[in-house]
Amino acid sequence: MTDEKEYLSHEKLKELQTELEQLSTVKRREVAEALEQAKSLGDLRENSEYQEARAAQAALEERIAYLSNVTKRAVVVDSHHSTKVEIGSTVVIQKSGGDKQKIQIVGSSEADIHANKVSNESPIGLAMMGKQKGDPFTVQTAKGTTEYKIVEIE
Repeated sequence: MTDEKEYLSHEKLKELQTELEQLSTVKRREVAEALEQAKSLGDLRENSEYQEARAAQAALEERIAYLSNVTKRAVVVDSHHSTKVEIGSTVVIQKSGGDKQKIQIVGSSEADIHANKVSNESPIGLAMMGKQKGDPFTVQTAKGTTEYKIVEIE
């Protein structure tokens, strides 16, 4: 696993910590009970319930390890007002000749395009970092190059 910082809002960090606690206690116990129940059914080689319980346990432990790693590396970034685009900034951008769009720059774990939350590591996020109101920037994607302008930083 990586040692890079994981930029998260306070709300997202609490959400991940709550999920980690739930999985580490309640869900682990449920999976262990399912494993014991499946073992009692007999031959483990031909026991589909046991195989399913083992798969569920592996998936659970993988998620717990991921959440543990993310929360340990978390750096809390609050929404803030700045004169330049940073993680946590809410930015109004405009495509050349297009409509305005409001997006928030967040860490990669919190990115959600449907909620207009863009990762600082995405092509558009990287292109905006450090820019100021009025600055143009270019984004290179698989579809080609697109020109944008920073209209507002909130």
